[in-house]
Amino acid sequence: MKKKERRKDDRIDFSGVRTYPLKNRKSKVSIREFGRPYRGQDRIAPFIDSLPDILAAKDLKAVIEAVVQAHRKKRPIIVGMGAHLTKVGLNPILIDLMEHGVISAMAVNGAVIIHDYELALAGKTSEDVEEQLGSGAFGMAEETGRDLNEAIIKGVQQGLGIGAAVGQWLNHSDAPNKKFSLLAAADRLDIPVTVHVAVGTDIIHMHPSVSGAALGEGSLLDFKRLCAVVARLEDGVYLNIGSAVILPEVFLKALTLVRNLGHTVDRFTTVNLDFIQQYRPLTNVVRRPTRNGGKGYSITGHHEIMVPLLAAGIIERIRRSS
Repeated sequence: MKKKERRKDDRIDFSGVRTYPLKNRKSKVSIREFGRPYRGQDRIAPFIDSLPDILAAKDLKAVIEAVVQAHRKKRPIIVGMGAHLTKVGLNPILIDLMEHGVISAMAVNGAVIIHDYELALAGKTSEDVEEQLGSGAFGMAEETGRDLNEAIIKGVQQGLGIGAAVGQWLNHSDAPNKKFSLLAAADRLDIPVTVHVAVGTDIIHMHPSVSGAALGEGSLLDFKRLCAVVARLEDGVYLNIGSAVILPEVFLKALTLVRNLGHTVDRFTTVNLDFIQQYRPLTNVVRRPTRNGGKGYSITGHHEIMVPLLAAGIIERIRRSS
């Protein structure tokens, strides 16, 4: 029997997609609601010291100490994160940690660059999915799809991964709120931000300007860049915050790859910080990677409370020990 010839019309055509201006879209998150870096002097550290050395309080102290020691030894401190951190107003706190030299690399999923870009351009993000989905308008903000796909394509042509491409694009743009952008700050500070994409999960994949070749090549370049940081993770810290699947899987693959290539990465600290503890972060971040001599911690709590608390404790400890 002859193999059935594949028809050319069995793939949907994106050319008729209808978009609208981002400024016209109602968004649930505004930079006016964002958190601010803690600026107190010796107020948080005594409070944290006063917590009992039991269970989660003991682990919180241990994580702060691990980050401070890694910072002191100039070892990598990598944050793997999902977009929820950006959507609950934590970009200023994360940027402050970058500026203090605490965060030395970030690994993010594809949603992060979308919300980060929209904040930089419009000062707002996070559309009402239920309201937009019925009419097919969900994800169809014109600028988000057009600009991010253009940045990724042009960046890959220059040999850049997605994180560097978008950060560079933002810093060369006239986006009025770029001071709130993680990617713009990382580009300014020369801190690697790697973007790990699952094709079809992000709204920019629905736009006519999307390039599968650029997404794939850019994400692979970023994976290689992350592996270069993980190769130096001995005595460092990896924090997974708000990613239940993508980043735990990426981190595990990066770790086994660098060990396969002969790098010693055994003694380091891993942390999963989320409001729900799930299988992959617990297994692929906290337990499996640290069996050769490291230490893994699970801390449960809302990001908008726990991340500022953790950051404030780290900054104060660094100030006190310097």
